[in-house]
Amino acid sequence: MKERLMKYMNKFTSLTEDEQRAILSDRRVEEFERGTLLLRQGEPLDKCYFVLLGCVRQYSVDEDGKEVTSNFYTEEQAIAYFNRPKQGSTSDYSLICLEFCVLVVGQLDAEQGMYEKYKQLETMTRRMIEENFGEVQDQFAAFIASTPEERYKNLLLSRPGLADRVPQHQLASYLGMTPESLSRMKKRIR
Repeated sequence: MKERLMKYMNKFTSLTEDEQRAILSDRRVEEFERGTLLLRQGEPLDKCYFVLLGCVRQYSVDEDGKEVTSNFYTEEQAIAYFNRPKQGSTSDYSLICLEFCVLVVGQLDAEQGMYEKYKQLETMTRRMIEENFGEVQDQFAAFIASTPEERYKNLLLSRPGLADRVPQHQLASYLGMTPESLSRMKKRIR
């Protein structure tokens, strides 16, 4: 599993294999059962994750008590915080494992020390965040400009297999529609 992460790291930096191994030795690789709640909405943000295997759902509960899915993280995706957590800040969303997951787990408070110890790590992290942020911007712009059917078709193209890995009601929430509408659309598309 760590080899997969090392391959991913190579996309963003020229760290030597020994440096990569040293960085990974400072990170824990943990297994989580399906249904494990990694973060609850309202809890402090203190960890970051990288998915080696599995699927993690990001969601929030609105004022009416309705769950709204905002993302799914799968293999080779970082669960990153773009709005840097401040001392005492809490999460606006929850993270839950939808499948058995193998995740690289990092402590946010140890991040600065890692950057000082491994100078290229900060550059690598910045490049990863820039790529991720660019993808999020593109996805958001496409989402706003598209119909629900176009959103679903785009999801099938951009994230093949995801629709088979997550419950339909969560996928519908992510796409901004009701489960019934998604079901009718899937029948029409077939």
